[in-house]
Amino acid sequence: MNDAESSDATSLAEPQRPLVLVVDDEDAIREALCDLLEDAGFAPIGARHGLDALRALTTLPAAPAFILLDLMMPIMDGWAFCRSRWRSQTLRDIPVILISAVDMSETNRPTGIDAFLPKPLDVEKFTQLADRIAGRRRLQARPNDLLH
Repeated sequence: MNDAESSDATSLAEPQRPLVLVVDDEDAIREALCDLLEDAGFAPIGARHGLDALRALTTLPAAPAFILLDLMMPIMDGWAFCRSRWRSQTLRDIPVILISAVDMSETNRPTGIDAFLPKPLDVEKFTQLADRIAGRRRLQARPNDLLH
């Protein structure tokens, strides 16, 4: 097998990881969320606030599978980001998971939010929701599968 065939085989064996934009002003939280998403098979990109997120969205090679968005941030908070996003037909189509320490009822969430998770995050619920929003299914071994 030559080098070209070898690299083709590698790219076929390793499916592309869905891109996720993580928007949170707290470095430690953003990094922890990125680590969690990476462990779950995603390719996370971080942004410190809504304005950074809007800039990142214009430079990404493809639209992210979803945006994980904190609500309370300096410079441009989650509310202002959602208003800007809603004005763009392209950005409006990207799902958003809102995360916040403030409990948000469905009636007082920003427009266009697809899901809400309170901080601190329940890791299992978060990874299940991330997979569902990204349209992925996790493979779970059944006892009989392990015997064969």
